[in-house]
Amino acid sequence: MFVLGVTGGIGSGKTVVTDFFSDLKIDVVDADIASRKAVEIGSSCLKEIEKHFGSEVILKNGDLNRQKLREIIFDKEDEKEWLEKLLHPQILNIINNELAESNTLYTILVSPLLFETGQSKLCNRTLLVDVNEKFQIERASLRDKVSKEQIKNIIEAQMPRSEKIRLADDVVSNDGTLESLKEKIISLHNSYLELSAQK
Repeated sequence: MFVLGVTGGIGSGKTVVTDFFSDLKIDVVDADIASRKAVEIGSSCLKEIEKHFGSEVILKNGDLNRQKLREIIFDKEDEKEWLEKLLHPQILNIINNELAESNTLYTILVSPLLFETGQSKLCNRTLLVDVNEKFQIERASLRDKVSKEQIKNIIEAQMPRSEKIRLADDVVSNDGTLESLKEKIISLHNSYLELSAQK
């Protein structure tokens, strides 16, 4: 199985890129979706989180109150570490199962924290969706309906763009039109087909 890891900072256009790959009949496993599955109502992880942080992190319907949890752990490194230690193995488990179920010529693992969480170790090759910070801030603040300041803080908390560029095997720039991005993805897709056939 050939796995392509796709990553990029907030507002870089990862979803647009993976949608193009989906149109080319390539399966996409999403680490964000896996992380939501890990804390579904009734899951052991959710019970552990409630036990540790209290009922204020649980919504009335029994779901995790993500915003409240983010506020609690934002500047508490030890709490953040505790949460990561609990969730990462479970998320990895879900990702591995979904990758194993894929039967396309290669499979994509899309993850905003591909390098930070070590999920890149599951990949044969990595692709960074890159965009300059100005675009990132504008796109993400419009999409998430939050202030540019908040997006800036999120970018600063993430791995630096320069480091992601250094670690990625391939980099696709998303500063232009959708049409030019699509052309780049088709070209990359053809090279991934060749690489997966060699594996």
